[in-house]
Amino acid sequence: MKKILFFIVLIGFISCEDVIDVDLPQSEPRLIIDASINWLKGTSGSSQLIKLSLSAPYFDTIIPPANNAEVKITNSQNTEFVFAEEGDSGYYTNNTFSPVIDETYQLTIVYNSETYIASETLKSVSPITRIEQSQTGGFLAEDYEIKAYTQDPENEDNYYLLEFSNDIPTLPTLEVFKDEFVNGNEIFAYFSDEDLEVGNEIKIRSYGTSERYYEFMFILLQQTSDGGGGPFETQPATVRGNCINTTNKENYPLGYFRLSEVDEFTYEIQ
Repeated sequence: MKKILFFIVLIGFISCEDVIDVDLPQSEPRLIIDASINWLKGTSGSSQLIKLSLSAPYFDTIIPPANNAEVKITNSQNTEFVFAEEGDSGYYTNNTFSPVIDETYQLTIVYNSETYIASETLKSVSPITRIEQSQTGGFLAEDYEIKAYTQDPENEDNYYLLEFSNDIPTLPTLEVFKDEFVNGNEIFAYFSDEDLEVGNEIKIRSYGTSERYYEFMFILLQQTSDGGGGPFETQPATVRGNCINTTNKENYPLGYFRLSEVDEFTYEIQ
């Protein structure tokens, strides 16, 4: 009898499960601008890519591209670099770009009869000079850890974006840094991952950025970090970049227009 009663109670619990459809508010799609112009040291920097897409509802798995836009970058000499879309991909490319350190550039995008603009300066970056490896990373101080060193220039304010990626299928690790208290000294960024093993390759990229982009990324990384509060904490606000809609300011875009000199170093775990 006890077994039968237990079975009946179990059926009752199962039958009480309901599927809840969350009705999230919908909004008009916004233009997302991914315009990162990167000049890798040792290259001409002539081939550049800008990605345009549209915001989508939270549960959508496909991000729609923004097609048929007019995209160009203009330097202070009024030289225009026109970016053409590759098919219907939302990727716009130019193979004649001319990067110049400390030159100011303006991005202009015309999409759906609205004009978006942004202005930024191409910033230099010091090369990565050396790598140190230890096995003191992680919570138990047993994981592989590497430190990438560079010499910060004297008597100037510098801002950095650091990107660490490896051949383990994980998202790249990003961090930003400013030389406010270490101006002119040797500085380093470090990376550790519990899954790192001997033979794994780590690609380190150091980008020179403007102060405004540093502040943009600092806030963005704080909002997307794993150290946030619980489900009842105030939700993060939209972080706006330097792109504006001159036709309709209420229909502001998301994203950023950045120009950086980049140094890259690939290191293999020993």
